[in-house]
Amino acid sequence: MGDSVARKKAPSGQLPMWRLLFRDKFATVAAGILLFILLVAAFGPWLVGDAATEQNLDESNLPPFSLDTGWMNILGTDPLGRSMLARLVVACQTTLLVSLPAVIISCIVGSAIGMWAGYHRGWRETTAMRVADVIMSFPSLLLAVVILYVFNPSAANIVAVLAITRIPIYLRTARAESAELQSRVFVDAARTFGASSNAILRGHVLPILLPTLLTVATLDFCYVMLAESSLSFLGIGIQPPDISWGLMVSQGRTYLQTAWWLSFFPGLAIVITTVSATILASWARIATDPGQRWRLTTPKARKRFFSSRKAVR
Repeated sequence: MGDSVARKKAPSGQLPMWRLLFRDKFATVAAGILLFILLVAAFGPWLVGDAATEQNLDESNLPPFSLDTGWMNILGTDPLGRSMLARLVVACQTTLLVSLPAVIISCIVGSAIGMWAGYHRGWRETTAMRVADVIMSFPSLLLAVVILYVFNPSAANIVAVLAITRIPIYLRTARAESAELQSRVFVDAARTFGASSNAILRGHVLPILLPTLLTVATLDFCYVMLAESSLSFLGIGIQPPDISWGLMVSQGRTYLQTAWWLSFFPGLAIVITTVSATILASWARIATDPGQRWRLTTPKARKRFFSSRKAVR
């Protein structure tokens, strides 16, 4: 009997991540939406073919939710008669190809510098923090606007600018955690046994920092995507003939009175993606923290308690 009770209790604290995810309905839906968006970005442009660029002035500004001209026009058409559904799919790939590399680059560079500075302290920490303070003293979006006005607003330049402006976020987070971990007992033990600084950072500091960095990166993805959309809306982001969600909102704003769907659907895609990423980041922060993970199993435990109490009565 004791063994059966132990088997029942053990999984609640040691469940795999995918089972913890299924226990949270909102996080499960958010993960499903983000997975669907990634699949659309990866395979969608191949499926829609040239529908995003084919023009047909006879079908200009067709309203959505009608199958009279085919399922590709289910979300309506733009002033040139191009399918809004196909353009949303292609714009999804462009938006993610800008947002994801910017987040990945800034996370890797900022985390590496932050761990190195926090572990060694001294002049390394002072130099890294002053550089981060200089970058953060300028509003990131304003700095991006100034740089992209000077240089060509290409996708590569947008990625570089957004990555540079987001480096201090990861640098400061990694520096604070690494500075606290470098005085822990297990780090002192590894240092006593002759482990190099790089080996300690890779083997002992990084695994503890990783959940926090992934949570910050998920939230930062929302900001970067909104920043890219804002730059495209201002006309210094993605340039035609390329298309992104932000550029679609910008191009459709002059037709809000007559063709609301031109800006509504790309704006809705931005909102759904950012909200889903925020919900998943909140779940990941709890799921990766051993001290908070019990919160994901509390509702079911409480439900069993009340049902057993009713059965006793």
